[in-house]
Amino acid sequence: MVVIGIDAHKRTHTAVIIDGNGRKLSTRTCETTSKDHLTLLHWAAGHGNDRIWAIEDCRNMTRRLERDLLAAGERIVRVPPKLMAHARDAARTYGKSDPIDALAVARAALREDGLPTAHLDGPDRELRLLVDHREDLTAERTRAINRLRWHLHELDPEWDPPARSLDRTSNLDRILHHLAELPGVVAHLATAITQRCRNLTEEINTIEAEIRDLAEKLAPALIAMPGCGALTAAKILGETAGIERFHSAAAYARHNGTAPVPVWSSNRARHRLSRTGNRQLNAALHRIAMTQARCHQPAKDLITRRKAGGDGGLEALRILKRRLSDVVYQALRTDCTSTG
Repeated sequence: MVVIGIDAHKRTHTAVIIDGNGRKLSTRTCETTSKDHLTLLHWAAGHGNDRIWAIEDCRNMTRRLERDLLAAGERIVRVPPKLMAHARDAARTYGKSDPIDALAVARAALREDGLPTAHLDGPDRELRLLVDHREDLTAERTRAINRLRWHLHELDPEWDPPARSLDRTSNLDRILHHLAELPGVVAHLATAITQRCRNLTEEINTIEAEIRDLAEKLAPALIAMPGCGALTAAKILGETAGIERFHSAAAYARHNGTAPVPVWSSNRARHRLSRTGNRQLNAALHRIAMTQARCHQPAKDLITRRKAGGDGGLEALRILKRRLSDVVYQALRTDCTSTG
């Protein structure tokens, strides 16, 4: 078997073929059109039919390549970027280049078992696009609200709308009505920004409704979890990108950063929160954990038991998030079976 490592960029892809011992056999650079991908596939076929493609996990750059290779029946694994650093450090070559990076990807895939496999995009891809777009609009609205508050303060220092109140159209309409009576450039700019905030809010609400409808169809078991709303479920679905990519709940925990990290020596075993993995997934699990720790009795009992046993608050939360990862994994498996 040979492994083909790909270092992907916007305009070119560099491929390196290695054998089962990690020895480099050939290197090739091509452009990023489907025609170029077909040429790359013919080149790879000259080194045998038993092959696997290893691609750095940066799907914005590799989506077309993955789609073309999967359509041709090829096997693809995704290599997390952090694994490449170890492969480069262990190599005898110095510096950094596209062939060196492609070789590092291939050797990391040869060394590591159980890497996530690539598959054709499904509804979860659409959900992730909607969630990302909503987050972009929300960030834009937050910047606009910050500017608006400064203008309102300049117009009247006593005019200070309550915190987190300018994301509702009713409040924005009242501000527009009040600004219409004020002259000057500052009032004019504040009116324009307020209208922009109102338009963004309407667009965000429309996309949010679309996300909720799609999430409720794709992940009913996940949404049924205490503390997991439709938006959090949509975030988990989009970032997971297909639960069938993971061969076990432990592999999924490693991917989302809830797997424990050992930090001990001598006789007392200790672990801490992991800072690796998909941080967007980890943040979604953290929101569920914080909600359950406040409102869900089994989670509250777990944290109480762990603290009574000598664990600190962060250690108890780490254990809760690890268990939630398994629950989320099973829920995603159930939803995948029922909707697939």
